[in-house]
Amino acid sequence: MMDVHVFIPCFIDQLYPEAGFNTIKVLERIGCTVHYNPEQTCCGQPAFNAGYWGESREICNKFIQDFSDAKHIITPSASCTGFVKNYYPKIFDNASNQKDVTAIQSKIFELSDFLVNVLKIEDLGATLNGTATYHDSCAALRECKIKSEPRKLLEKVAGLKLIEMQETETCCGFGGTFAVKFEDISVAMGEQKAQHVQNTKANYLISTDLSCLMHINGVIQKKNYPVRSMHLADVLASGY
Repeated sequence: MMDVHVFIPCFIDQLYPEAGFNTIKVLERIGCTVHYNPEQTCCGQPAFNAGYWGESREICNKFIQDFSDAKHIITPSASCTGFVKNYYPKIFDNASNQKDVTAIQSKIFELSDFLVNVLKIEDLGATLNGTATYHDSCAALRECKIKSEPRKLLEKVAGLKLIEMQETETCCGFGGTFAVKFEDISVAMGEQKAQHVQNTKANYLISTDLSCLMHINGVIQKKNYPVRSMHLADVLASGY
């Protein structure tokens, strides 16, 4: 198929490593030769969002160097993808490495975007019995313009029926540091999103971003809603 490099975000590496392993599993199943650079760390987004632009730039420089040999960088995170594509030009404005910045922007893909739009694959041979509802993360929808791609993949999962929740495009309230700085608002938004999920009576809540899933799932568990949160990669790796 083709050689690809995977970028496993720090959030997934530390808290949800199974999504990283399943990303590799899916890519290898369809014939990709997958490379993983063990020196990789972070895309630089947390420091940037906290206002530490200088520190962020150092991390972003390392990211560019770590993936300088890659032709395609695949990641199970629309948030990291969106940051590299949309904010690296701002971070490196008037810098001497504009060629490298432009190159890295064109190389990085969120998993569903790569599968559907680059490889033209929608059926991964996955099986998951039950009903599911999909949450559009702000990063996927607004920064990466990803909406139909995850749904096309989920529609091909054997045994799975997709049910759209109310206000699926509304933010879940996580927003990284937003959840810390504006806790009450963040919690209220999370509760509203969890209620919309519960109203669908779906068995599974699925998204491209585990930060959103962690936030919404916190409410789901607190309220004992019978819903299991799953990253898209975990669903696509199910059944084989």
